[in-house]
Amino acid sequence: MPYESGPAHGTRPSDAVLLVAGLADIAVTALSSAVGEVRGLLGRSDVAGLAEEGQQEIKARGRLALDRYATVPPAHMEVLARHVVARRSEPDDV
Repeated sequence: MPYESGPAHGTRPSDAVLLVAGLADIAVTALSSAVGEVRGLLGRSDVAGLAEEGQQEIKARGRLALDRYATVPPAHMEVLARHVVARRSEPDDV
C-alpha cells in the first residue's frame, strides 16, 4: 500500500504514527551504535588507563570552562576612570 501525502491528502493520524516510527528507528540505531562502541571499549586491555585519561581530560575541560565563565572582567566605569587618571597624569605637549 503506497503512502501518499501532500496538500490534497491533508494530515492524517497515520502521519503521526509514521513520525513516531521514524523517531524510534533513529533512537534504536543510535543506541545500538553506542552499545557497540561501549563493547569495543570494554574489550580493550587498557580500559583503566583510558578511563584515567578521560577523567583528566574532563577535569581540564572543567578548569577551562571555569576560567572562561568565572573570571569577572573589570567594571566599565573603572576602566574609564583609569583612562582619565592616566590622561591627567601625562604632561601637556601643547
